[in-house]
Formats: sequence, C-alpha cells, structure tokens
Amino acid sequence: MTDVYKVIGERIRELRRKFGGSGGISQEALAKAMNTTPNTISRWETAAYKPSAHDLDRLARFFRVPISTFFEGGSDSRVEALLSATGDLRDEDFEDLIEYAQFRKARATLSTAKPKKHPKP
Repeated sequence: MTDVYKVIGERIRELRRKFGGSGGISQEALAKAMNTTPNTISRWETAAYKPSAHDLDRLARFFRVPISTFFEGGSDSRVEALLSATGDLRDEDFEDLIEYAQFRKARATLSTAKPKKHPKP
C-alpha cells in the first residue's frame, strides 16, 4: 500500500517545480505565499510532516489545481465530477448522499452474490 503522505509530498514537489514555467517556484517563495516556513515545505515534500486538509486546500488554490491532485488517481474524472457536484451541499444533504452510495454498493453486492443452497428436508 502506498504511503499517502509520500504521494502528497511528490505532488507538491512536482507542482512547485513546474509552477510558472521556467524553473518553478522555490520552497522559500512557496513558503512565503503559504505563510509558513521553507522548512515546512521541505518536510511536506519528504513526508516528514503531514499537511492538514486546510494546507492541501491552500496549496490547491495556490497552484490552481483540484485538491484531488494530491492523491493517487487524482485525475479520475468520476472523482472530479463527484467533488464538483457535492461541493456546496449542506452537511445533512452530504450525509444522505453517503448513505445512498452505501445502499447502492450493498445492493450491487447482493445482486452478484450466489444464492445459498438449502438442504432438502
């Protein structure tokens, strides 16, 4: 299983190095834009520190990428569509959506399950 923080760190480094075209943005400049220290940026990139969801949101906004970019499979169009469609839902509506997804998953599992054979009396 892949360490999610290593993947996040690699993505931060890739985005930083590609930012703005020629040579990217330094850890120092990114740190200043993120209101943190260059040491923190370095430690995010090496997975020594774990960026919070808030940090990832700020990074995504800075680099103008979806937050899913920081995760494996981040370019999955289904994930993007789901994030886009649910972004402004109220908490109770989001909980309903989760329950519906769990219901659909359980129903699919049941429909593919083999019926149990009952012994004849």
